[in-house]
Amino acid sequence: MDTLTILTIVKYVMVVLEMIASVALIVLVLMQSSEESDLGSIAGKTGTYMNKNKGNMLDRLGAKYTKWVALAWGVLAFGLVILLTVINGLD
Repeated sequence: MDTLTILTIVKYVMVVLEMIASVALIVLVLMQSSEESDLGSIAGKTGTYMNKNKGNMLDRLGAKYTKWVALAWGVLAFGLVILLTVINGLD
């Protein structure tokens, strides 16, 4: 196989990984709880200490994974730009 064929295969693999990272990023962001959910105390709703801190671990874990997936998405996007520039230069 020549260089152009190998780079084209790498391009398709990176595009698929970019799509997977995009969907994962959307899902991770939508799974995180919003800050507005804590506004119930204004209307007189009260919660126990356990209820207030129940989601904190999941929120921290979700935020951690969101950062890593966003970083991977950015690296893949940047890599695709460079790869497409190289492929266009070889044509």
